[in-house]
Amino acid sequence: MDEGYRDRTAFIKGAKDIAKEVKRQAGKKVGRHVDKMSDEYTKRSYTRFEEEDDDDDYPVQAQDGSYYRSNSRANDDEGAHSDSTEGHDEDDEIYEGEYQGIPRNDSVSKADGQPGGAPHSQFRDMAQYEGERRKDQEELAQQYETILQECGHGRFQWTLYFVLGLALMADGVEIFVVGFVLPSAEKDMCLSEPNKGMLGLIVYLGMMVGAFVWGGLADRIGRRQTLLISLSINSVFAFFSSFVQGYSSFLFCRLLSGVGIGGSIPIVFSYYSEFLAQEKRGEHLSWLCMFWMIGGIYASAMAWAIIPHYGWSFQMGSAYQFHSWRVFVLVCAFPAVAAIAALNTMPESPRFFLENGKHDEAWMILKQVHDTNMRAKGYPERVFSVTTIKTVKQMDELVDMGGDATAWHQRWRIKLTNLFHQVWSNFLTVFNPEYRRTTYMMMAVWFSMSFSYYGLTVWFPDMIKYLQKQEYSSRTKVFIKEKVEHVTFNFTLENQIHRQGEYFNNKFLNLKMKSMVFEDSLFEECYFEDITSTNTFFKNCTFIATLFYNTDLFKYRLVNSRLINSTFLHNKEGCLLDFSDENNAYMIYFVSFLGTLAVLPGNIVSALLMDKIGRLRMLAGSSVISCVSCFFLSFGNSESAMIALLCLFGGISIASWNSLDVLTVELYPSDKRTTAFGFLNALCKLAAVLGISIFQSFVGITKAVPILFASGALAAGSFLALKLPETRGQVLQ
Repeated sequence: MDEGYRDRTAFIKGAKDIAKEVKRQAGKKVGRHVDKMSDEYTKRSYTRFEEEDDDDDYPVQAQDGSYYRSNSRANDDEGAHSDSTEGHDEDDEIYEGEYQGIPRNDSVSKADGQPGGAPHSQFRDMAQYEGERRKDQEELAQQYETILQECGHGRFQWTLYFVLGLALMADGVEIFVVGFVLPSAEKDMCLSEPNKGMLGLIVYLGMMVGAFVWGGLADRIGRRQTLLISLSINSVFAFFSSFVQGYSSFLFCRLLSGVGIGGSIPIVFSYYSEFLAQEKRGEHLSWLCMFWMIGGIYASAMAWAIIPHYGWSFQMGSAYQFHSWRVFVLVCAFPAVAAIAALNTMPESPRFFLENGKHDEAWMILKQVHDTNMRAKGYPERVFSVTTIKTVKQMDELVDMGGDATAWHQRWRIKLTNLFHQVWSNFLTVFNPEYRRTTYMMMAVWFSMSFSYYGLTVWFPDMIKYLQKQEYSSRTKVFIKEKVEHVTFNFTLENQIHRQGEYFNNKFLNLKMKSMVFEDSLFEECYFEDITSTNTFFKNCTFIATLFYNTDLFKYRLVNSRLINSTFLHNKEGCLLDFSDENNAYMIYFVSFLGTLAVLPGNIVSALLMDKIGRLRMLAGSSVISCVSCFFLSFGNSESAMIALLCLFGGISIASWNSLDVLTVELYPSDKRTTAFGFLNALCKLAAVLGISIFQSFVGITKAVPILFASGALAAGSFLALKLPETRGQVLQ
């Protein structure tokens, strides 16, 4: 009896499953709006199995031998709703996400259950549809904050903190690379003054383009995916830049490297903020800023440890040379490579998924965050209680791909064109009336902060170099109308000026000339062999019967000079590095190391006080104090005083940057966050280029103008910052 009962139950269940499968297959083959009659016929054909099962609830034996009551009507009612699983057919009665334990997305199910189905949305007024989207976003923001509270703050957020910190560290390294290698690269590549200036600015130009492009793409294709692409571009071209030999190719590689790393700041802060609850957001975003400082310290330490070791080099003839500064460039790519490897283990932002209608993916990530934190805190049995999450209504975007007959490159072109239009349209919404005032105010604050900060931080080292040069020039020895005959010079000649001298039958053998100037002098029957020179020139000189053998005294060093019966044999090819000035190199790296290390106290203070005193007070107060410290630069007339003021300015101004980053994240909604952040960061780099160009032009002329510009910009930025809305305690939009 018992076996017969089980056989009858199994038969009925099997028939019901067959009915459902046949109906599902029939629904896929026949259009749901074109052939409704056929669909009804299919339903009637298998009604007898469903009616028989609806009348009685039979106990069904489970795999473990126990029995449970089967309620087919409840299952069928659940099957009438559609889910948000990607690729799911709306005629399916079985919710595919249930196999993975994912709850239903009620907001989508209710919309799909309305009479008439989806087509009625085509006739809606767009303004009404936008209003519904905005309402969905507001509801999602409130619900998402509650979910983050349940997930807690723990191991998952700290793991993501270090992963994204590596990406931010790579950005900090990129700022310092060119400045550290420029003294060596300019000699290795024979760079002129205009080329040196272009090499110093090219990274900022690349980062400006990258911030805008990657920021816009992150709102369309995802934070994690966009960050992976941008870091990969940075790593590849940073690697190539360490091996290329020519100035143009090196410039091109550094440009594209800057384009890649330009996406780091806008994406990292937006990405991390979407895993932080409201009471943790300001503090932990400020802690994240410390990795930019760590990047500067890493670059300074590596430059200090690698570049002066000139033995770390090799060459293949005169065509290919690989000096120690190229090793430094290669080592500076490591943080970006490490960030790529670590980022592959992290999930996408669940907030991005919810904004794009991907309910199931977002739910699984949030459950992962909850379970990871609960296990780390010793509560592995605690269950993630969220059953449904609000998703935002999606705009229908129909794109004609041309069908299967269209070539693959044309389809890709259509996709990229459509993506460009989507990104541009999203960027324009940042200037809609709802956000226009905020955007303009943020533009002014970002520009003023960047103009003064980057202008001064580049001006400081140039001023220190100028002071060093002035002090070096004060020790210059001057010789006038000296006559030297039959003398062999085989020692270093440095920091001397010889005017109207006469040299007869002298030999200059195996020596170094550094900062040597000969003016209106006569060299007759002299012999120069194996000469290495730096900043050495012969002006208005005459050479009679003189031989130059294996020297780097090229003709551009002979300014308005005459050569009579004189010969150059086996000249040294290319430009040679100057290895004698190691003390100055160490000083530059040490100053940069101190400047970045001085940021640490300001970073700690801003992180601890960000959520207590508010973003605006922190931003305005730090800007005012920075303005005052900038004024004291007028009294810095020595090298040590300039270094102390540099450290003071950097330690104070970092609080302004931290506040500005947090404000930018919290003032814009999720679907526009990285777009707005990328645009403002691009404007920041443009202001940096202008500030550096203007401030450098006054080096050696006057300190008053750069200080006046920087102080005025900081004062204006602090005033405008007070006009922005305070975001402390607000739910992340």
